[in-house]
Amino acid sequence: MEKNKNFEQYPSNRRAWYAVVVLTIAYIVSFLDRQLLALVVEDVKADLVLTDTQVSLLLGFAFALFYTTMGIPIGRLADKKSRKTIIGIGITCWCIMTAACGLAKNYTQIFLARVGVGVGEATLSPSALSMISDYFPVEKRGGAMGFFNMGVSVGSGIALIVGGLIVDYVKDSPTLVLPFIGEIFAWQALFLYVGIPGLLVAALMTTVKEPSRKGKMQITSEDGKSTDEISIPQTIKFLWKRNRAYGWLFLSMACSVLIGYAFLSWLPTMYIRTYQISIGTVALWQGVAFLVGGPFGATASGWLGDILFKKWDKTAHLKLFAYSMIVMTLAAALVPLMPSYKLATLMFIPQIIMAAGQTALAPVAIINITPNQIRGQVIAIYFFVISMAGYTLGPTSVALLTDYVFQDESLIRYSISIVALIVGMVGVFAGFKCIPHYRKYIAKVQTGNFTEST
Repeated sequence: MEKNKNFEQYPSNRRAWYAVVVLTIAYIVSFLDRQLLALVVEDVKADLVLTDTQVSLLLGFAFALFYTTMGIPIGRLADKKSRKTIIGIGITCWCIMTAACGLAKNYTQIFLARVGVGVGEATLSPSALSMISDYFPVEKRGGAMGFFNMGVSVGSGIALIVGGLIVDYVKDSPTLVLPFIGEIFAWQALFLYVGIPGLLVAALMTTVKEPSRKGKMQITSEDGKSTDEISIPQTIKFLWKRNRAYGWLFLSMACSVLIGYAFLSWLPTMYIRTYQISIGTVALWQGVAFLVGGPFGATASGWLGDILFKKWDKTAHLKLFAYSMIVMTLAAALVPLMPSYKLATLMFIPQIIMAAGQTALAPVAIINITPNQIRGQVIAIYFFVISMAGYTLGPTSVALLTDYVFQDESLIRYSISIVALIVGMVGVFAGFKCIPHYRKYIAKVQTGNFTEST
């Protein structure tokens, strides 16, 4: 039999929220580092002589290659070892590799640097979400995870606004010549200016206390011996028995992330090509949209999910996720078709609110049906699925339509709209399909134990 001893003492609110704030800062820095490249697409293309498809691989596949594959073993490590230490090492790695993008001389070098950024950032989400679940009881996790996940939009917004200002500054600055490196392109200075200061966040992680692990599942063998150690085969068995609950949710979120990274990768370029505006204007408008819509969507959805969870329905987080997918799909399909960049940005805000909400709601829903010993691994698998879809298919699907269907880079707006509409409809279907299967398992968890024959 398997039992989950669920009723345990949690840290004080002060300690818990301090940790969440530090983890959120780390998440903001991670998205700031990973999104810089989208600001300088046209410069990178010109200086390194690349196609849209090659750039899309830098934006997506190069980052996702190890971000996803390394996430699963790192997730298992996070289930057993100090999660704050794992995160600190990861921050150091991705900041150094972001700076390395600023030293790349050709396509291969910048590709490998982007791979390194992905390796470092693979440490953060599985470890951080596992820690947050041990800082807060189930009825308070939505608000905490919503706060953490606003790092996605805040990091993206800062990347656009601050990154855009730096781009404007360095393009008019004298050529930068580094010792032993030589002359670097103006856009490369952006990666150096942002990557190196991020190392301060790694130092800040040392002030966070590792929480004790809660909600462990006890496994009793046929001879009556109990253990809380869960092997890889037992983890696979646990997930397989719940494949419809996890699978449909993973698929729906993968669709949301695919649309999100299609936009993060190509929307600045679409604004420039369609509306003939400068990168500074693009960065300001889109950055403000992220900073307005993202924090509101992530935090409001998390707290609303917690309220509805306690007073209405234990599937509340998942239902909010599914309904937000409808609004997000409609808004995303319309954004690129707007006649002006101001109207496009206005339409972009509800898309950001819904998408940010989903980044908070999906992990809460997953963790609430997952025992402590495998939360890092399950979250890592979740990020593997959504990131492989988002980072690889998101940027590249838009680029392939532009390069090979429309064969006109000025028509990129239609590529983005088509991808958003088709993928979004799949996501809506998967989200609602998940609800009845999820309901069965969340009800079991709320009794305070997992009970299954082994």
